[in-house]
Amino acid sequence: MIYKPKGVCCSEIDIEVEEDIIKKVIFHGGCSGNASGLSKLIAGMKVEDVIEKLEGTKCGRKATSCPDQLSKALKEWRK
Repeated sequence: MIYKPKGVCCSEIDIEVEEDIIKKVIFHGGCSGNASGLSKLIAGMKVEDVIEKLEGTKCGRKATSCPDQLSKALKEWRK
C-alpha cells in the first residue's frame, strides 16, 4: 500500500502488510534517521498494536506526525 500523508515532511509511506503483520515500512522524505528507526521497530508487529502506540503522536507544534500518519494509513488498510 502507498499512502500520501498530510501535514508532515515525508511525501509518501510505502507499507507492506501480510495477514495483519507489518513486514516493511518505508518513509519517503522527512527525518530519515527517525523514520528508518521507526520502521525497524515496528517490523513484525501487529497492525492494531502499531495503531494503538502511534496514533495521536505530534511533531513539535504540528497536529500530526509521520508516526500518526502511519497509524492513519494502517486504519485505512484495515477497512
